[in-house]
Amino acid sequence: MASILSNLKSTVIAGFVLTLAMYIVISLMVGQISLDHSWFAFLFRWLHVLSGVMWIGLLWYFNFVQIPNMPNIPDDQKPAIGKVIAPAALWWFRWGAMATIVTGLILAAMNGYLLGAVTLGLSDGGVSTPIGIGMWLGAIMWFNVWFVIWPNQQKALGMVEVGAEEKAAAARTAMLFSRTNTLLSIPMLFCMVSAQNGGFM
Repeated sequence: MASILSNLKSTVIAGFVLTLAMYIVISLMVGQISLDHSWFAFLFRWLHVLSGVMWIGLLWYFNFVQIPNMPNIPDDQKPAIGKVIAPAALWWFRWGAMATIVTGLILAAMNGYLLGAVTLGLSDGGVSTPIGIGMWLGAIMWFNVWFVIWPNQQKALGMVEVGAEEKAAAARTAMLFSRTNTLLSIPMLFCMVSAQNGGFM
């Protein structure tokens, strides 16, 4: 067991294997294994949540842990964050965002509410739905990650060579848009959860 837990890749693979084994055992216990439309919709919902946890978890790590504590780190130790930790976290952060939006769009299409959600219910004469609002907030956050935060972080971390002033400006822009995403994540998660659990009456 220690060999599995000592290697992250092995740990993640073991987590998926355990999930599959658990699914098979429970399905056999209830006497039902069906790979129909609803099962695949569930699979994409699970992948959507899994990706979202990675994305929002790292967003909150940056905003609740890394950014507030950077001033407390001695200058000679800051390169370890900027050259090692932050680039790795940003890789998972942006691809977590991509996986979240892709699986979310697939899920919405599979369940037949993509157009209604994207148009906030206007396409079918209905009222705007919480899931549509949540999807738009998520899309804005995804855009910020890929087209504002990431390009500016590349400059701030020295992955793209720029002058000192531009580097400082890029760091501030990345931080402000990261904070924007933190702000938006709270109502976004409310909309996503309430869409199925009665948060809106």
